[in-house]
Amino acid sequence: MPNADSVVYVVDDDQDIRTSLSRALRKRGFEVEAFDSAEAFLDAYDGEQAGCLVLDFGMPVMSGLELQEHLNGLGFPLAIVFITGHGGVPESVKAMKAGAVDFLEKPFRQSVLVERILAASEEAIAKRDAQERNHQIRVRFDRLTAREEEIVARMISNPAEVSSKEIGNYLGISPRTVDHHRARILEKLEVKTVVELIDLASRLKDATASRPG
Repeated sequence: MPNADSVVYVVDDDQDIRTSLSRALRKRGFEVEAFDSAEAFLDAYDGEQAGCLVLDFGMPVMSGLELQEHLNGLGFPLAIVFITGHGGVPESVKAMKAGAVDFLEKPFRQSVLVERILAASEEAIAKRDAQERNHQIRVRFDRLTAREEEIVARMISNPAEVSSKEIGNYLGISPRTVDHHRARILEKLEVKTVVELIDLASRLKDATASRPG
C-alpha cells in the first residue's frame, strides 16, 4: 500500500507518459505531482517532503542524471526510479552507482514500476527520518559553551581518562569546576552517562561526515 507520508514526483518531458503514469498511480492510491522538466520540478520542490522521483533519463536542458547529481549534492529526502526509452548499460550503471533504486526501460509493466516506487518511498522516508534525528543531535551539541565543548572533546579523544581530576589537570581547572560542567553537559545533551555521550558524539561525527559538500 502507498505510504501516506510520501509523494510520487513524475518528471518526464513526454506529456502522454506524464498523464498516463499519473493517472495509473493515482488509481493505486499514490499522491502524485507531475512536471515536464527537471527545472520545473526544482522550482516547485521544497526540499523537505519525502518521496519517490520517477525520472525520465533523457530530458533536454537538464537530464535526469544531472538532476540526480544535483539532488544528491543537496541531500534531499528523495529516492529515484529512472525510466528511459533509450538508456544503455553504462547509463544505468552510473545511475545505480549514484543511488537510484532502479533503472527501467520503456515499455515496462506498471506493476513493476509500482513495486519499485513502494521500495523507493520507504527508502526516502527512512532517509528523511535519519536526517531529522541527526539534526536533533546537532541542536543538542549547539547548546554547549566553548568550555563545555573542550571537556566533551577531551572525553571523546581520551575515553580512558574522563575523571574530573584528569580532565581538570589537562585543562588547568579544578575538578569541582569540571564536575559542574559535566552536569550541565549531560543535561544539555540529554544523556545520563559518559558512554551515552560518546555514542551521541560518534553519531554526530558520522552524520557530519556523510553530509553533502
